[in-house]
Amino acid sequence: MKNICLVFLLFSFQQSFAQTGKEPIKVTDMLKIKQLSSVTMSPDGNQAAFVVNSIEAEADSKWESKYLNQLYLVNTEGESAPKAYTFKENASQPSWSPDGKQLAFVRVVDTKPQIFLMSLSGGEPLQFTKFKYGATSPKWSPDGKQILFAASITLRELMKDTLFNPGKEIPKWPFEKPGFNQNQQFLPNNAKPDPDGNLDEVRAYLENNAIDKKAKVINKLNFQEESTTTSDISFNHFFIAPITNGNMVTSVTHGFYRYTAVDFTPDGTQLIITGNRDSLQHPDRALESEIYLSDIKGANLQKILGAKGMQYSSAKISPSGKWLAFQFGNTSFVDVPQLAIIPLNGSEKDIQVLPFDRNKGGLIWTADEQWIYFTAQSNGGQPLYRINISSKKAEALSDFNSGILSFDLNKNRLLYVKTEVSNPSELFLSDAGLKKSNRISNFNTGWLANKQLSFPEKMSFVDEKGLTVEYWVMKPINYEAGKKYPAILDIHGGPSAMWGPGEASMWHEFQYYASKGYAVVYGNPRGSGGYGASFLRANINDWGKGPTYDVLTYLDKSVDLGFIDTSRLAVTGGSYAGYLVAWIVGHDQRFKAACSQRGVYDLSTFFGEGNAWRLVPNYFGGYPWETTTKTILERESPITYVADIHTPYIIFHGENDLRTGVIQGEMLYRSLKILGRTVEYVRHPGGTHELTRSGNNRQRIDQMLRTMEFFERFINH
Repeated sequence: MKNICLVFLLFSFQQSFAQTGKEPIKVTDMLKIKQLSSVTMSPDGNQAAFVVNSIEAEADSKWESKYLNQLYLVNTEGESAPKAYTFKENASQPSWSPDGKQLAFVRVVDTKPQIFLMSLSGGEPLQFTKFKYGATSPKWSPDGKQILFAASITLRELMKDTLFNPGKEIPKWPFEKPGFNQNQQFLPNNAKPDPDGNLDEVRAYLENNAIDKKAKVINKLNFQEESTTTSDISFNHFFIAPITNGNMVTSVTHGFYRYTAVDFTPDGTQLIITGNRDSLQHPDRALESEIYLSDIKGANLQKILGAKGMQYSSAKISPSGKWLAFQFGNTSFVDVPQLAIIPLNGSEKDIQVLPFDRNKGGLIWTADEQWIYFTAQSNGGQPLYRINISSKKAEALSDFNSGILSFDLNKNRLLYVKTEVSNPSELFLSDAGLKKSNRISNFNTGWLANKQLSFPEKMSFVDEKGLTVEYWVMKPINYEAGKKYPAILDIHGGPSAMWGPGEASMWHEFQYYASKGYAVVYGNPRGSGGYGASFLRANINDWGKGPTYDVLTYLDKSVDLGFIDTSRLAVTGGSYAGYLVAWIVGHDQRFKAACSQRGVYDLSTFFGEGNAWRLVPNYFGGYPWETTTKTILERESPITYVADIHTPYIIFHGENDLRTGVIQGEMLYRSLKILGRTVEYVRHPGGTHELTRSGNNRQRIDQMLRTMEFFERFINH
């Protein structure tokens, strides 16, 4: 059978090359893709910096490769080609000095990120910070005399730090350690550690074991990270240092609170601070966020926006300092936050909502304060929009067939990174209205010149709820009219993700499947992002039946086009889509092979296993022990229908995936194995939930090849 598979794949390649003179996309082409991000223009608008992520071969291994981030500069006046600004070591997060003569950026030193400064006149970058907690997200003060940055500090570190906690204060919120009154356990214990001693000495001994990582004593609610469990509580704090001495660090946020963003007001005399300052609620339980105004030292805090059960975020001050743009919504993430503005010294009654029913990102004011620019996933793309402050009307500047992934605006010049089917990532320069646009980079253009691509066709239908569901069909690259081809139904995760030609993460996978002679069908069933709040919430209490109706309907309509062979269908998807694949094959027998990656199969146990556990109360209205919710979770869990799964099945899970919980994959595999079904289970050591997007590149290739090889066993044998 393996020989037959290899013959088929070789034939597909030879036929495609003979027809077009171009090569199909190969699995290893994934290693050639360069991704651009973090576009930032100089204060005069004549230059710009950005980050290029590439994949480079490891010197000591034939098969291994590593990610490398480097800074590039480009002249926006003459539209000259971008040039590398840093080399060899990773660099990211560029930030211009106000005079445009220096760049601050972040590089890792001794496992900690630190800020470096580099003059545009030349020379080697100089390390600015040597902060023991690390330093990220540099921002220059408007006068160029200080740099603001962020660092993560654990609770234990913060309590002992005499510089940033000179009073040796302890949290007022309860630590939730059983058997102690409030925070009694934080009181100093000067006893000598002794396992055979008195109670204080035993406690000192046990504390040493915890410090030395011999035990994880967990009392916090959110104890799962992406790849491990932790008992530590960490706080994101912000600091400031004079440009003359990066070691003279002053804290501008304080206490046992969580902060997400800090920025200077345009005149440099105040700070806008976003975070949660609930002193009585454990940080794991405090989901709200507020926006504050403070002096330059972080003192004299004045709450601008904040309310129980609400999140205020994306604070962006207008150039004059008069207006504050922001987003707000409830603490449930199954919703679309609203965009609004308020006078910086106003009150909540002065809020002006700028209606736009999509998730918005990257807010930028125009110099005249008449417009706010932003990007928003919508209808399969990620257009660049601008909304007029006076009329409150938004207009799309780009289309749904591409995605604007990063952008900056200065003096009627717009610099942006675009992804589209013809090229996964390049840099473009245009006027502010996006009327005249020119590509000014060739990071992927060269290697793509001799590649044959499949371009999706967009279609839609109205489902039984009256929702317009959009989907795309890609023909195999060796397509000939009158012939029928196998097809892969590829489903997105989330469930609130959105796919389309303007979404970059699936570019290679879709093209790879098409290059192997498969039609590819994908779309955005109910519950997807990019279609507004009502569409997003249309799968509440319905993760299985409703979305299955949508994806199988657009598969049926794709079959109606006449070139898909219904006897050779496969289905695949990851995360929530891994869930939906399991649900589908437990209710429908049309597929010859199925693949689930990092999926969720039992919602009750997922509540305990995965750090995305809040999906359960947010989507299903309660917790597994509550009678009504328990019934819903059983009904909505694919494991309930495992006895009805007969489709040959390959299941993937990263061994360190704690977003969904690795036992989810083991449960589905073992159940199918006991039932005697055709099933294979693949674990990737060290792999997290992000394996296919940013994981080990050898494992990324492995998963794609194993999926294809498994499909070939049952579809083209």
